[in-house]
Amino acid sequence: MSESLVKELVSAGVHFGHRASLWNPKMAPYIYARKNQIHIIDIRETVRGLLRAQKYLNQVVSGGSLILFVGTKRQAAAAVERESLRCGMPFVAERWLGGALTNFRTIRSRLGRLEELEALRASEKLAEYSKKMQSALAREYRKMYRNLNGLRTMNRMPECVVVVDPRKEKNAIREARRLGLTTIALIDTDCDPDDVDLPIPGNDDGIRSIELVLQVLADAVTAGKATAAVQAKQEAAHEPKASEPPAPPVQNDAPPAVDGEAVQ
Repeated sequence: MSESLVKELVSAGVHFGHRASLWNPKMAPYIYARKNQIHIIDIRETVRGLLRAQKYLNQVVSGGSLILFVGTKRQAAAAVERESLRCGMPFVAERWLGGALTNFRTIRSRLGRLEELEALRASEKLAEYSKKMQSALAREYRKMYRNLNGLRTMNRMPECVVVVDPRKEKNAIREARRLGLTTIALIDTDCDPDDVDLPIPGNDDGIRSIELVLQVLADAVTAGKATAAVQAKQEAAHEPKASEPPAPPVQNDAPPAVDGEAVQ
């Protein structure tokens, strides 16, 4: 981790925690000091958490697995959507639908309905419906697009879930743990680190703090994709090419030799 990134973390206010009266005692190992009744997070612990998360995400993505980004709070929604789209991973930035992981088959069926509505809106058949029906279909489309658009690329279960503020996204954490998925989370001093597999101590309320942490994680995902592409290219280069039909044996018209001389 470069020294410049550490300075960026401090500049973004990642080390600012909650008020001391709101803290979770389990976060004590990640707290450096208390100033003006505000807990200061140990930036060294933040760096360690980022390094562990980067390494794990790189390994998971290089193996071809998916990462789900979750952050529905107002400060995190825009950054979650932007960074997820940049690294090509599914996300939930508007509202967590109960059963998005544990009832994945139903979510996929609703995505099929969303595609049907989009095809209907793009065709001329919509004009054949009544005004009331058109309005109802428009409302249904807006609601489904808002809640499901980020999950379009999740054609299979993710290997890991990245969360901003596990207290806010407790349902997502609960479903991920129930299915045995790895969880990575940006946790503030009021969170329980035991709920997360790879905690990243830091300010989960500041927009700049969230953006910087998500940018680092998205870069790790992008690097993992690049590694996977290189590995696939190398494997393709080492694969034997399709064998051509064997050439017919060469006929030798010369008579066989006997004691070193050709038979006449």
